[in-house]
Amino acid sequence: MTAPLPDHRLDDLRAALSLPTPTFSAADLPLPAGLTPAQTEEAAALALHWGAPRAALAWSRDPLRRAAAHLRLGDGAAARAELAGEADGARVLLLLARAAALDGYPGAGQQAEAARTLARQEGDSAALIAAVTLRAEGQGADPYAALRTLAEGLKVAEIAGQSADAHLLAVLAHTQARLNARKGQATAAKALERSVPRSPARVLALLVLARPGEAFAEAHAGNLHPGWWAFTAAPTPSTPAGTARTAVDG
Repeated sequence: MTAPLPDHRLDDLRAALSLPTPTFSAADLPLPAGLTPAQTEEAAALALHWGAPRAALAWSRDPLRRAAAHLRLGDGAAARAELAGEADGARVLLLLARAAALDGYPGAGQQAEAARTLARQEGDSAALIAAVTLRAEGQGADPYAALRTLAEGLKVAEIAGQSADAHLLAVLAHTQARLNARKGQATAAKALERSVPRSPARVLALLVLARPGEAFAEAHAGNLHPGWWAFTAAPTPSTPAGTARTAVDG
């Protein structure tokens, strides 16, 4: 019995989505006709990954994916509405925590911590890495606490035999840069290399590298709300003598 032929109907979409930002156009994304619901969801997932959240919303019927797309656009209320009927798993709590952070809700840190705890219990490494990334964003007033938080995400990736997540690395770069600019820029270069166009990771990495024009062009092309990098404006605290350091602080 011969194996089925590979389905190439999404190849043109993948090619269009992976274009560099100067030549990317979300309005011209080619969604083929005749896709199955599963294939349409795959297309929506690709669109979200490559920084086309409006296309993801147009194509997806999955509440979590739609919530994630709304969050790229900065619409926390719409994200919460999508999740209203969902059970409180780690990924749902994570999306709600991101919505709270984007809305400036003071309990966002606690929500991120709850998502982190539940991700550990569920053994969901991707959700755990995203939760510690979000939690660290809210710890800008204490960069050493943020570094300890991020260290858990790095350890999870190491145990899983995976490369460190680009978004986590970009947040780590901002945290390190508060203490050691050179170390932060070195980490940002790694985050930039691993990031995809128009993603939060790419925008954050470019900001650490003092390339704001490119960062904002990426954000604009990906319809990324400024709330995704608002944490970078937190003032840099003074470093008391004898403060404990971590393996990732540089």
